[in-house]
Amino acid sequence: MKPFRDHTEKLNSPLFHGRRSNETWRIFRIMSEFVDGFESLWHVERAIAVFGSARTKPENEHYKAATEIGRALGELGFSLITGGGPGIMEAASKGSYESPAESIGVNIELPHEQHANPFLDTVVDFRYFFVRKVMFVKFSAGFVMMPGGFGTLDELFEVLTLIQTQKIEAVPVVFYDSSFWSPLVDWMRSRLLKQGLISENDLDLFSVCDEVDEVVEVFRKRYGDRPSAENPLVSRNGAPSD
Repeated sequence: MKPFRDHTEKLNSPLFHGRRSNETWRIFRIMSEFVDGFESLWHVERAIAVFGSARTKPENEHYKAATEIGRALGELGFSLITGGGPGIMEAASKGSYESPAESIGVNIELPHEQHANPFLDTVVDFRYFFVRKVMFVKFSAGFVMMPGGFGTLDELFEVLTLIQTQKIEAVPVVFYDSSFWSPLVDWMRSRLLKQGLISENDLDLFSVCDEVDEVVEVFRKRYGDRPSAENPLVSRNGAPSD
């Protein structure tokens, strides 16, 4: 049996009270970010989120493809949501900005690398990554995963997990460029599926495309050219109504 620990001295210390007070006020900062995000984006009903590396340069083929995807989805009637920063985010925002649709950036405050790109109609800044993630999921009717690093993989598996566990509706998820994503998909099949860690139908939660037209067709097939009563978009919160 563990010996009893008397925490009285710790609980009465000024350092503890100061730390507890700071953590309490942090809750209100987090709440304010949720409120600001909801109020800023509540008008969004038909949007696709595009994820990808912040390090991709304009001369890169993936940058050019992301621009074409953003433009094509905008012409189809979809607003576009990105992280609002450089690289793939900038490319997709640029394409959307050149279309009739709204280009939206949910920007994260970082010490160095991220600043909002100039191709945004609406920008919402966030301090907390998890609040920003909620905005992506809540206001998106589908996702395009361009090649990227840890951040992209984090967002990718977050979305797949939410769909797999039925926390959000099974909206379209597209991986662009099979040469980049195939090793990961093969690993899912040869390791996760083979060892019984996922189900066969979990591999149907996403599509892999190599052409811009293929990407656009995934969303056209799901939603049509324009929303209608017979072919509605996913609900605003991305989940079935309670």
